[in-house]
Amino acid sequence: MAGAQLLSADAAIVGCGPVGALLANLLGQAGLSVDIYDREREVHALPRAVHFDGEVMRIFQAAGLADRIAAATRPSPYGARYEDAAGRTLLIRRGTDGPGPQGWSGSWYFHQPVLEAILREGLARFPNVRVHLGHEVGSVDELEARYVVGCDGARSLVRHAIGGRQVDLGMHQPWLVVDLLCDPDSPRTRALPLHSLQFCDPARPMTLVNVNGRRRRWEIMLMPGDDPARLTDPGIFWPMIARWLGPADAEIERAAVYTFHSVVQEGWRRGRYLLAGDSCHQTPPFLGQGMCAGMRDAANLAWKLAAVLRDGAPDALLDTYESERRPHVTAFIELAVRLGAVIQATDPAVVAERDRRFANGTETFDFPQAQLGPGCRADTPPPVGTIFPQPRLADGRLMDEAIGQRFAIVGEAALLQHLRPDAVPLPDVGQAWLTQHGLRAALLRPDRYIFAVAA
Repeated sequence: MAGAQLLSADAAIVGCGPVGALLANLLGQAGLSVDIYDREREVHALPRAVHFDGEVMRIFQAAGLADRIAAATRPSPYGARYEDAAGRTLLIRRGTDGPGPQGWSGSWYFHQPVLEAILREGLARFPNVRVHLGHEVGSVDELEARYVVGCDGARSLVRHAIGGRQVDLGMHQPWLVVDLLCDPDSPRTRALPLHSLQFCDPARPMTLVNVNGRRRRWEIMLMPGDDPARLTDPGIFWPMIARWLGPADAEIERAAVYTFHSVVQEGWRRGRYLLAGDSCHQTPPFLGQGMCAGMRDAANLAWKLAAVLRDGAPDALLDTYESERRPHVTAFIELAVRLGAVIQATDPAVVAERDRRFANGTETFDFPQAQLGPGCRADTPPPVGTIFPQPRLADGRLMDEAIGQRFAIVGEAALLQHLRPDAVPLPDVGQAWLTQHGLRAALLRPDRYIFAVAA
């Protein structure tokens, strides 16, 4: 398709991975004309990301794809455990049994090629979205669109056009990532933990992830003296996990060495160029939030592009995209780095200090509920700038189904009946949450983050 004529569009998206494909679905649903480009013709066949959270499933719901994605993924109530070499539990990330605050399970595990295929198939619903596969964009100048969004990964062409600098949050560590297809009839497979396990062994830190179906993932930290070129050799890998599995219990689907980074770009926008996903931030995988961050970018950016391109909002609204999202994603990356320090501790003095910290018992935590940075919201403390929960309505629908891609106002019926808002009124919805926070109403943005509240 290198010689194809490039038609003018509201938005051009470079990269049809999960973030780009989701953004194209959201923009297509908003009625915008979209051209999306990817240099590869087919979905990448091997797994990369394996986890998303309840907020991301809620974004898939907004894109009209939640039911298909739920059928192809695995909700997990188990959370994650951080154990030392002796099996003592240091930390627990709590799971959610059943629907959480977002109206969906709080954790989902998936095979990325399947997820990407569903997102790409979703684009066929929209005649206003044109998909250009097998097309490598050589220069952003060739893209005739009002706005160009780079969802083109860590070596982003669009980021190069924007410039700016990357802020290093301090972690660059190589790990071996091995994806296994386990024999479900093997007693050793059945004995594997259902939760994710962060094995905080200073001799060889590892992560074990229960993905879905037969799939399990091992992430193994490289140690001094390891040869990265040889570490993917099965003869070297299998002895490392012999306490759990052996070659008779599983086959290797993929083994590769990656360096986990923690960086955030300054400058997500310059004129008509914008960034989303790995092109503007990279996080270590210890929270399972790398892809989630990109999906939140897409949700934030999609409603703002629709407001500017379709509804006549000022172009300056797009300046709030980075100001809101960069502090939010930084909070997640910083927590992942802190958790990485627990997992990756190998120095005896550091390990001893870590163990003293947890000597009084196991600590528990949840995914953070970070506040957006300043932008398109009231300049007040949380809960403003955090995501509003999604309850079920009296008619059985999830709240977002009654709103669509619009603003909404939730609150006491007696208060709302006197208003004529240019937003969807939802009287007596979310009352338990409002009472908990001492509030009478809340104004929700199209991405369900709270714009303002009324006491």
